[in-house]
Amino acid sequence: MAIELFREFILESARRLPNLPESHPCAAMHGHTFRIQIHVQGPIQSTTGWVMDFSELDRHVQDLRGELDHRVLNDIAGLENPTTELLARWIWQRLQPTVPGLSRIVIQENQNSGCVYTGES
Repeated sequence: MAIELFREFILESARRLPNLPESHPCAAMHGHTFRIQIHVQGPIQSTTGWVMDFSELDRHVQDLRGELDHRVLNDIAGLENPTTELLARWIWQRLQPTVPGLSRIVIQENQNSGCVYTGES
């Protein structure tokens, strides 16, 4: 039996989307309160009764938070065009080598909009 768990964290970040026409509102510098969920899937461990300790997942995310929180995303290598989709892929690429069972990244950039990334097919 596999179960999927998730941990959510909040980022306050600024960005502009440079590949859009100047007339588009997102071409200008603006900020978001990103709600980011990191999902991990796997079997329930017989000794602990869980898939992964949430504090272990927190340790994996800690460095990313330091890189992204209260930062201008465009200034970060690999996020020169920091769409929500590319941010999700960037986070995945950083976590996937060290987070066993990583299954999806969910990012909400506001109450009504976001994306789900499940890795490259």
